[in-house]
Amino acid sequence: MEPVLANATVDVIRESTPQKIGLFRVNVWGQPPYAETRIYEIMAKNDTLAAQQGIRRFVSEMQTVSQQGNDQ
Repeated sequence: MEPVLANATVDVIRESTPQKIGLFRVNVWGQPPYAETRIYEIMAKNDTLAAQQGIRRFVSEMQTVSQQGNDQ
């Protein structure tokens, strides 16, 4: 299986505060052969953590899709 390479951008929906976790819109896109785009709304302490979580989620989804394709 080829590694999943992805990039992400993050938009703030709701800022984090000391009392509340923030809400972020994370746009993740992959490099071929995983040239897909996903948009996630992620609650996190900051934009960096939201981006990391979005990329992890994307990689997991792409690995699942790849494995399902190999099972057929």
